[in-house]
Amino acid sequence: MSDRPRENPTVAVPQIPVDDLDVDANFDRIRRRAADLPATVDLVAFPEYALTGFAADERLREAALLRDAARERLESVAEAAGAAVVTGYAERDGDAVYNATAYVPPPGGSSADGVGAFSVYRKRHLWDEEAEWVEPGGDRVVVETPAGPTGLLTCYDLNFVAESAWFAERAVDALVVVGAWPAAHVANWRLLVRARALDGVRWTVGAGRTGTAGGERPADEATYAGNSLVARPDGRVAVELDRDPATLTATLDRDTLAAQRELVGAVDDV
Repeated sequence: MSDRPRENPTVAVPQIPVDDLDVDANFDRIRRRAADLPATVDLVAFPEYALTGFAADERLREAALLRDAARERLESVAEAAGAAVVTGYAERDGDAVYNATAYVPPPGGSSADGVGAFSVYRKRHLWDEEAEWVEPGGDRVVVETPAGPTGLLTCYDLNFVAESAWFAERAVDALVVVGAWPAAHVANWRLLVRARALDGVRWTVGAGRTGTAGGERPADEATYAGNSLVARPDGRVAVELDRDPATLTATLDRDTLAAQRELVGAVDDV
């Protein structure tokens, strides 16, 4: 771990396409993008299913990773980035498959540095045909990250205000939302990321998938929105991307967070 001050952490979102069901190709991509990030980055977020991709058929079970296998690969990504990492993948557990989002602490980090241990959130709200092949998760997850206490959400979870309220009660400093949002509904993605920042008075980082899905679906039915963004605690957009593969970076200023919480008064510090 660097002794660089972490009061105002920097997050990065490498907005990437994903090769559905090709774990090796996806791992190579995210590790390469992680290695290219500047040393000033503290937390990196990749999109939903970034490590495994997704398909609504039996092949998903074959591509899904056991947790230890995913952890080994993602710790390598964190090592390459020199930073904490949040990444989505399909997780196999017995006969079940889950839409998982992993938090990997920065290499060499410990609780004394204010960063938590490896953790996994399993998506609670499944979308459309996903529910035919994926089991819903149960527990909500808060992790200690370089951005402070941080809640993890996945894509469609954004639509459920009860999820946001639960994290607001715990006064998390940030939400990280990994997504694979349809391009046809990009306005909803942007609105919901901003709303979840505003109603919980926190920084919200939305990591969106770009590109198109493989398989037999026409491109116009399987195009992803991209549009990764960071929303401020007042709901305004701090920085965002369009659909092109690119990397977003933003500094999550703690004074901005404190000032908005004092103004609104809706979130008590814990």
